[in-house]
Amino acid sequence: MAQDGYTGAETTGFVSPASDHLEGPIDLSEVLDLRRPNRYPVRVLGEALIDRGILPGDVLIADAAADPRPGAVAIVMLHGEVLVAQLAHKRGQWWLRPGRRDQPAVPVSEDMTLWAVVAALVRERV
Repeated sequence: MAQDGYTGAETTGFVSPASDHLEGPIDLSEVLDLRRPNRYPVRVLGEALIDRGILPGDVLIADAAADPRPGAVAIVMLHGEVLVAQLAHKRGQWWLRPGRRDQPAVPVSEDMTLWAVVAALVRERV
């Protein structure tokens, strides 16, 4: 039996007083602003930022037009390889901080292209 959306009328027991405040269906494309030409969903394959709470299988919403900022997660291209790291800015230079604390920060070099800054994260399974 297909339903268009949850209205609260199908509950058993008592009617929730919050039913007056139910919002309609959530359009993730709108919430995540995916209609903008510079926004891209990117699936995480590795565990590079697991300490930051970004897990394999998560979907990052990358914004290729966003300005870099310290603490943001960035997607960087290096010799055709895609890297995901946290940005840091010190002494006038951008650095990539891996998610694992046992790895040192790496200065952003001319070989690297800062492709996008992560604007959001989508997790399919909780």
